[in-house]
This record gives sequence, C-alpha cells and structure tokens, in this order.
Amino acid sequence: MLTVGPILHTLRVSTLISSSLNTAVAVLGGLLLSSMLGQCRRSDLVSTAGAAIASVAKLVCMIGGGVTQGVVASTIAGRSIGAPFDPDRHFHLVARTRYKRWLWWTRLGIAVTIIQFAMAVYLLVVVANDLSSGVSHKSCFSGKTWKHNSIIALLVITWVVVIMQCFSGSDVLRWRSFYSSHDTAWQVHYREVFDHGIREVLCCLGRAKYMSVMEDDVYMVARLLGDLMAYRASGTGHLELLAGLALLQKHKPTAVSYDDHVEAPYMRMKEASFFHQFAEAAYTGPLLDLGRHPLLFPCVWIYRQGTFTPWTRNRRPFLEGDNCWRGHAAAFLKYVNLPPDTLRKGRVRQAKREAAYFVVVLHDLKAVVIAVRGTETPEDLITDSLWGECALNMDDLDGLINSNNLDPSVKEKLQSSFPRFGHSGIIESARELYIQINGNSLDGDKSELNGGCISSLLGEGCECYGYRIRIVGHSLGGSVAAVLGILLYGQYPNLHVYSYGALPCLDPILAEACSHFVTSIVYNDEFSARLSMNSIMRLRAAAVRALSSNTSANMAMLPNLVRRIVHIRKGSTNVPNQLSISPVVPVNSIMVSENSDGQIHNRHLAHTIRGGVFLCGHAMSCMMHSDSHHYRSSSIEDISANGLAESSNGQRLDLSLNPREEVQASITNSSGVQSAEVYLPGLVVHLVRVQRGGQTNPILTRLKPFTDRHSDYKAFVVNRERFVDILVSPYMFLDHLPWRCQYALLKVLESRKEQPDLNSEEMNV
Repeated sequence: MLTVGPILHTLRVSTLISSSLNTAVAVLGGLLLSSMLGQCRRSDLVSTAGAAIASVAKLVCMIGGGVTQGVVASTIAGRSIGAPFDPDRHFHLVARTRYKRWLWWTRLGIAVTIIQFAMAVYLLVVVANDLSSGVSHKSCFSGKTWKHNSIIALLVITWVVVIMQCFSGSDVLRWRSFYSSHDTAWQVHYREVFDHGIREVLCCLGRAKYMSVMEDDVYMVARLLGDLMAYRASGTGHLELLAGLALLQKHKPTAVSYDDHVEAPYMRMKEASFFHQFAEAAYTGPLLDLGRHPLLFPCVWIYRQGTFTPWTRNRRPFLEGDNCWRGHAAAFLKYVNLPPDTLRKGRVRQAKREAAYFVVVLHDLKAVVIAVRGTETPEDLITDSLWGECALNMDDLDGLINSNNLDPSVKEKLQSSFPRFGHSGIIESARELYIQINGNSLDGDKSELNGGCISSLLGEGCECYGYRIRIVGHSLGGSVAAVLGILLYGQYPNLHVYSYGALPCLDPILAEACSHFVTSIVYNDEFSARLSMNSIMRLRAAAVRALSSNTSANMAMLPNLVRRIVHIRKGSTNVPNQLSISPVVPVNSIMVSENSDGQIHNRHLAHTIRGGVFLCGHAMSCMMHSDSHHYRSSSIEDISANGLAESSNGQRLDLSLNPREEVQASITNSSGVQSAEVYLPGLVVHLVRVQRGGQTNPILTRLKPFTDRHSDYKAFVVNRERFVDILVSPYMFLDHLPWRCQYALLKVLESRKEQPDLNSEEMNV
C-alpha cells in the first residue's frame, strides 16, 4: 500500500496560493461590508459582497474537490500498487462512482470560477465609475481613506486569483503524491478519465446510450488510451512530451534515395487514380467540405446534399440511414458525376463496428465498385481505436488459401499457423460488411439482414455477371476494404482492392499474401499508414528519450523546452530529388543496392539512433545499448507479373517481411499481454514528392503553389516495414487529406504517360 503523507505534502502549490488569496478576498470583503453599510453606494456593496461570497464558495469547492480527489486516488492506488492489476466489475463500479463524485465537484468549482470572473468584471466597472464620477458623500472613494485602499486591494487580489485559477486547472491535490512512479496506477487513472470523457462527448453528440453501459467498446478504447499515458510514471508531463515530439522533428532528416527502387506499374496507378474519386465521394457528411472550404463549408455541404433540388428526391436511390431528402445519395452521385441508377445500395449511418459503404455499377467499364467510407462519425473513431488483436480463422481465409495465384511458400506460411490476426475493430467491421453485401455469413448461414446485393448482381445470369469488382476506401475505409477483399476473394477472384492512406491492420504473413489483389497507396508523410498501438508506444518512448538526452536534471525544465520549441525549425534544408524523412527513434533506414549481376537486393535494414538503441518496456523504462544494432530483412523472392511490380530489366521483386531479430520493442498493455505488430496490407506503393533540379528559395518552397510548380511525384513499390514507425513531420496530418493523394496520382500519371507498363493488366479508363 502507498503511504499518504501529510495533507500539505499532497496539495499543489497553486492550490495553496489560490486558497490563501481566496481567504484574503473573503476576509477583506467581510471587513469592508461591515463598515460600508449605510455609507457607500449599493453597487459598491453588491460588488464587494459578490466577490467575497464567490471566494467562500470557491473555498468550499476546493475542500470538497480535494476530499473526493483523495478518495479516488486512494481507491486506485490501493488496488493498483503492490500487485498486478486485475480489474473486476465491482472495482470498476466503485471507481466510476467515486470518480463521478469528484468530477461534479470539479465542475462546480469551474462554475464558481466563472462567477468569480463575472464578479471581478463587475467590481472593476463599479470602481471605474466611482473614480470617474468624482467625490460623493455616498462613494467609498471620497478621499484617500482605508476603504478606498481596501477596495483597490480587493479588486487586485480578485483579478489575480481569477487569472491564476484559469491557468492552474481544477485539481486540488497532486496525483503524483498518490501514484508516484507506479505505471499501473497511472493507467487506471487515465482509463477512468478517458472513459468518462468519451462517454460525455458521445452523449453531447446524441449518443446517450453510451452513458448507461459500463464495459463496452468505449471502455476498451479508454483502457488502451490509459496504457498510452503510462509515461506519467516516469515523471514526464504532457507539455514535456510535446516538447520531446518537437525535438524529434528538429533532428536533421535522413534522405532516403529511391533511385534503385522499382516504380509502381503504370496501369495499376491509372486504375488507382480513377477509382480514388469513389473513395473520396464516400465522405458524404460535412467533413469533406470542411477540409476543402473551411469558411463556406455549410453552404457547400447543403448544396452538395441536393437541398435546393427537392424535385429530384424520388429519382435518387434510398440508402440505409439517409435523411428524408436523400441528401447523402445526392452528395455521392454529385461528386462522382454519375446518374442515380448507378448507385444500387449503401449505408451512411452505422452502429459501432460497422462501416458505411456504397455499391456502384459501371456498365461501360464492366465493373462493380464498393466504396467504403473512412473515419467521419464517432462510431468510426471507436472502430479506429479498437487496436486489440482479432483472430482470422480458416473460414475467413479459405478463398485466399485455395487461390491459384498465391505463391506456394506464402500459402505454406498461411497454413502452418492458425489463426492469423489483425486489427480488432477493422476485422469485425469487415465481417459485418461482408454479411451486408453478400447476404450470408462466412460459414454459409443465411443472414437475416436484407443484404446480398453483390450476389444478386454478379450471380450467373444476373445483370453484372462477369464484371470485375473494385473495392476502394480511404483511411479506415481502406483497411476495411482490404479485409473485405480477402473475405470475398474466394467467391470473386476477379476483384482488386485499392486502399488509400489505410491503417496497418494485418499480421506480416497475411499482409504479404494478399499482395496480388490489394494495393495500399501511401501519400508522402501521412500518419495513418504508420498508426498502430506499437508505433505510438515507440513514438512515446522516443519523445521521452529525446527530451532526456537534451536536458539536464539540474536545470529549469520549462524555459529550456520553450526555447527548443521556438527554435525547432532552425537550420532546416531541402534535399532535391530525394525524399526527406525525419528520423523517429528507432529509425527505419532501408539501403538498397544492385550487385554485379543486376539483381536488386536489400543491403541492410537498421534500427539506429544517436548513442544507441533503446527497448521500451511495460513501465516506460528505456534500456540503452551503446552499440548500434542492425538486422537483415529476408531475401527477395519473386512477385508474380499479374498485378505486381517488375523492374525495368525484368527482375521481379518481393517485399516480404522478416520479424525483427535483434531489435524488438516489447509493448505490453495493462493486462500484461504483448501487442503484436500489424502492417499495411497488400502491395505498398509510396507516393513521394521529388524536387526538380536546381536551387530553390527555402522560403518560397513553403508555399504550396511554388512547391507544385517545382515538384514532381513518383510512385515506388516499397517494403511495408518502412511504415512501422510514426514519422514526425509538419505535414503528417495534412498529407492524409484525400485530395492530396488524388493530385499526386494525377502527377504520377502525367510524368509517366509516355512509358506505360505493358506487363500490367489492361484497362481502358
């Protein structure tokens, strides 16, 4: 058990100062009131009394909040410290009840702070009026009396305490005095913080049902987020972690040459560019318009929803969850510029672990397109955050294993160990979507849902018999599309999946096995392709390490951090004709060379940092090794020509993975289970920006029009292990915008239109 010290030891310094100032306001206000009755104006009495009463109320809230905060912290510390944490329903119920009580006290304290601010403003107005109105027998400012000086002092102290309380937060006690360096206690604490916070946000968004459930998807997400906050056990604050992330960006970027890499097949890029519009059109809510038109997005979204053309409502298809004027169907069709009869089925409002989708028939291309929407609703965010492992059994992979296009060695790996695994939220969403569009479950049982649109379209003798299937999606939709393609591949082998900015979602063997019919396209530095539980944990450890290696234990922390953040961009340079990658600890650097026989192979794949390599453990401990560790990737094998890349001299490449041999980050969660690594599915194509020859002005290169005129884009087939670590870049979030990927694809086609890849499948687009 954790021994709690004296009360003063647990109190924050800001709490002591704030309580002292509030006491001074209350005492001084009381003394003034007792001497002002019948001698001062009513406004003086009301303003002084209001300030004093608000300070007394704040003291009461601080006492109540401190008591309840101590009870919550003692409950969590008493259960979490000294033994492995084993949560049960009773403990969760007790902790949740006590946490709610403390939460209401803090909110009451915030409300009182707002009242104090209003009283301070009122007192300031009254004092200003008294000073401007001159001397009056009813004014407390008639001469330099002690009342005059006392009211001025009251005004100053009131404003000081209000400003201080706005910046100091609502916590009365120091959580660290209870949890110390015990990471399990910090994990449980932040699990409760995120659990309540997420549920209340969902309730404000109209999802009140989540407030009455205890252990559900929200609880699982909160528990994972609580695991990520374990860096607090090492004494690192939130601001310090952000400064550590800024330091990672400050390091000189490592230029990775793509001269020896194979460019992606031309026709595959052409097809990916054409079908990208369907993945982007699936965002029928206001999110897409908010990114494109930040100021006028409400008007643009209302127009795209067909609000001004209500007479066309009956022509539009009805989608599950659509509004009364069928606006989501109108928005989708307007974006892809297709007639209403091409959109056959869809869903725009979904529950948890479900995906929104659209099914489109293109008779001129003899193709059926399934567009899966990315993250747009709170349910999608929950699905994104369900990072747990989900098993894929033989029923899920039956079509893939029995495929004739699968390499025998890969098939042997798939059959040797079952089950395979993947991202829990994505796998379950793909399974539910499979039932929706195919009409039966993976084990052959007929579903009670009104699905089966694909079988009714592509069945023998049906309208689209013999058509190809193209499944597309962006972000979360891209990952769900890839898994859906794996589930459908056994019944419809003439399908291909294009996922743009997808999340890593499959184990390495399964991610490699679907390379002949799944293409994952990553644009520049976008964060989503590198986002996983393990990558976030490694990034967290890298930030802490970068911070500790650049500061001294004996110097003031905050001024040093501010100075580093201010000068974060000093000395940045542009490397022409190369992709600049900011190093993240550990850094993946892929060296590719060509031997005398003309065969391209991996030279080495190294995880190195300045000063060594560290292994991140359960308690956020970093063990430094003085020597740089290297490990070799597996040898390159052949890739089949139907849909995979070839070099210009005919050498075919395989980007197969090999688990890390010498450097392995041990990432564990609060239950003590190690989290396995997940990867991007299929053939991974990286769209990179390369500067044209010549020197450019570094100031002008920050402007997008200048960059577009002096940059080209290339599409390279890369190893999926390049995206296992998050890259800290100023463009990591902006690069995830879907229209940036579309622009890069068009630029790639423009630069390669004179040299098409004749080994790729033909398609007249």
